[in-house]
Amino acid sequence: AAGAPKPLPSSGPKSLREMPHPLATSSSEEMGPALTPSPELLLPRSIADKDLSLPNGTPVDTSSPASSSSLLNRLQLDDDLDGETRDLFVTVDDPKKHVCTMETYITYRVTTKTTRAEFDLPEYSVRRRYQDFDWLRNKLEESQPTHLIPPLPEKFVVKGVVDRFSEEFVETRRKALDKFLKRITDHPVLSFNEHFNVFLTAKDLNAYKKQGMALLSKMGESVKYVTGGYKLRSRPLEFAAIGEYLDTFSLKLGTIDRIAQRIIKEQLEYLVELREYGPVYSTWGGLEVELSEPLEGVSACIGNCCTALEELSEDMTEEFLPVLREYILYSESMKNVLKKRDQVQAEYEAKLEAVALKKEDRPKVPTDVEKCQDRVECFNADLKADMERWQNNKRQDFRQLLMGMADKNIQYYEKCLTAWESIIPLLQEKPETK
Repeated sequence: AAGAPKPLPSSGPKSLREMPHPLATSSSEEMGPALTPSPELLLPRSIADKDLSLPNGTPVDTSSPASSSSLLNRLQLDDDLDGETRDLFVTVDDPKKHVCTMETYITYRVTTKTTRAEFDLPEYSVRRRYQDFDWLRNKLEESQPTHLIPPLPEKFVVKGVVDRFSEEFVETRRKALDKFLKRITDHPVLSFNEHFNVFLTAKDLNAYKKQGMALLSKMGESVKYVTGGYKLRSRPLEFAAIGEYLDTFSLKLGTIDRIAQRIIKEQLEYLVELREYGPVYSTWGGLEVELSEPLEGVSACIGNCCTALEELSEDMTEEFLPVLREYILYSESMKNVLKKRDQVQAEYEAKLEAVALKKEDRPKVPTDVEKCQDRVECFNADLKADMERWQNNKRQDFRQLLMGMADKNIQYYEKCLTAWESIIPLLQEKPETK
């Protein structure tokens, strides 16, 4: 059954309404609203805040590569983001290439299944291209300025990928677009946005795009704040801690991304050499009849190692790097929301000072000041709730990512070990027959 969007919980300091109003005191030192930091700052949480251990005491069978008993299957991911009953499901699949006179582009099928009353039908299927997803994100930023909007994958071709219409690139982008919509779908406020509804249901999205600013909500209009050059006195401690954390987080992820790209590049260079290395033993075996069997075995072993390394490199390129880049973009999105919050607080402080400068004793607080105060409270509550949700997503995503990377590396080395062990009997001396 359909339900109204759930209000995002507020945590941390008391609301500004509960604090003594600056105009209620004659002390000039108490001019601006001093927000007390939350008792629990939103500092980075450990990626593995629960002890995860591999099963011990069981001998590893190296006779065959790891298969269904992968690390991900053996370890239980017990971090459920929420216990909410979901009533909206969205998937992105079936990419198709369109060749027109003026341009060539890819569209993706967006399928929606829902029981919400806001939708006229229980199921929809529309086709969207990248610029449609970009339109949606811009509309969400305009109409929901207090919330963290999930990032889209970069529009331009990522480094190392030449053909943006290649099967690998299109599939990587499809996964990213699918994750983008799923993050919106899981959000208790964004999923009820009118623009999101239009994106999921409208057969002709261009008709809505032409309306321009007509669909902007009042909240979206309020994002265009005019602070008259007033500079924010100081960001509240808990939001300052969030800003510092995001700076460090994006810096560390950027470093990991660069190193990972170098590792992949070196793996591919090693793979080229390995592919030339194996056939040499096969050629040599053709010249040495007595050694042909072990030499052919070494050649086949190197070929198997080539296949295993290629799979490992592909997994890092298609699974590992995209997650890093998504969270680098995510941190930038969060920084932008922090800047908007600061703008609202700066506007509020500027209005308070303007009222305080009036000569009347204890003047009545103007309505526009109270509205601005409401916006500050709204930003604080929404931003903290979204930060908590983002931290939960991040913890789960990185746990799964690192466990998957560990599993893939285990599989790679087990395949190489199995390949080399298979030729040992060929290299052992056989007893001479009399």
